[in-house]
Amino acid sequence: MDGKLTGADAESTGAAVILRILRVSLHVGFAVLLLVALVRLLAAGLQGPGRLTLGLALVLAAVYLLGTVLEKRHSTEPSRFDPKPYAVWWLGAVSLLWLLLIWASADFVWLAFPLFFLQLHILPRRLALPAIALSTGLLVAALWFHNRGPDGNALQLPMVLGPGFGAAFAVVTGLAYRALYLEAENQRLAAEELRRTRAELARSQHDAGTLAERSRLAREIHDTLAQGFSSILLMGRSAEKAIGNGDPATARDRLRIIQETASANLAEARNFVRGLQSPALAENSLVNSLRRLCEKTETEAAARGTGIRCRFDLEGTPVQLPNPYQTTLLRAAQASLANVWVHAKASTAVVTLSFLGSEVAMDIYDDGVGFDPAAPGDPAGRPDGSGYGLRSLRERVAALSGGLDIESTPGEGTVVAIRLPLAAAANATGANAAREQPDKEQPGKDQP
Repeated sequence: MDGKLTGADAESTGAAVILRILRVSLHVGFAVLLLVALVRLLAAGLQGPGRLTLGLALVLAAVYLLGTVLEKRHSTEPSRFDPKPYAVWWLGAVSLLWLLLIWASADFVWLAFPLFFLQLHILPRRLALPAIALSTGLLVAALWFHNRGPDGNALQLPMVLGPGFGAAFAVVTGLAYRALYLEAENQRLAAEELRRTRAELARSQHDAGTLAERSRLAREIHDTLAQGFSSILLMGRSAEKAIGNGDPATARDRLRIIQETASANLAEARNFVRGLQSPALAENSLVNSLRRLCEKTETEAAARGTGIRCRFDLEGTPVQLPNPYQTTLLRAAQASLANVWVHAKASTAVVTLSFLGSEVAMDIYDDGVGFDPAAPGDPAGRPDGSGYGLRSLRERVAALSGGLDIESTPGEGTVVAIRLPLAAAANATGANAAREQPDKEQPGKDQP
């Protein structure tokens, strides 16, 4: 949470403050009226029934205080005892004690007005209104009883109008309080639902970010480390075979390739930790990196005795591409050429990088055995962890709003075609222009 109140939170807080003020005013009013009645009772002297009346008043104070304290504790800490199921019984006890007191002394009749609000708050409206009417009638009767003369004067108009107006005012105010209370409850529930939704959204975003990072690492590991380790394994077997055949020169050449591949893998692993681009792209342009990749593919193929001829072609005028574009194209070439010498049994492979104005394209062709692209396969890869390349490549290209097409026929070779829109690349490059300088060709290196 950002620490700021939303509209629902602010409204709920404002309504809660108003309700708290009204509730406190109600309790304070009840306490003041009860205290005034007790003072008048004590001033009249505690003789005979006065002691019983005092005891009833103290019991009423204790019962009322117990109910309000339990309600307050539960409202501040919901895990504590909830008195709501017993609220009607509590109101009944308070009302019964009040009835006993008003027949003992007229000083307690004015406690009826706080009771009106309690009846409206605790009881359903269909029961609260009759209860208020009954309480008003008992209040009028008590006033008449305590103020009648020796000859039994008739009921006076003020004895009826005063309690009647008081009851009507209490009903109107109580209904407004109840409406405000329900609105505050609805706003509180809405605010809690909003907080839960925010928490769920934060969790879902975190989970999505975690899955995206896992997918990114899987692609990087497959396209770099896994292929490097596969090459090291094959070169190790070749070196072992050369040693067994008494050919130390070939064995040394294989060991040199193993060292170079392990060094490249180590650099890639360190860049994963730092989240940087490929070391090949950090030292060379994309064009030179692809050219050297073709040379390396030829060298490793020769070391394995497969004799693949790998050529790099450039079409169009190169433009500066952002790091994600360069990395995607380089990884695509690495994965495709790895598939060529592992699966295709090809004699020729051609990598063509084309800058076509509105897009950059790369085609990787081989004259190998080919395959049926429509044939069903396991999208999760093979049990040994291989077979992940095409899915990884599709995810990389889709992340840049590009397109990937695979054309292949059994016995007629394969073409992997990638298209990336240059409009998005130009926007990304412009955003980073203030922080990054374009890669420049070093003197003495191959120029496109």
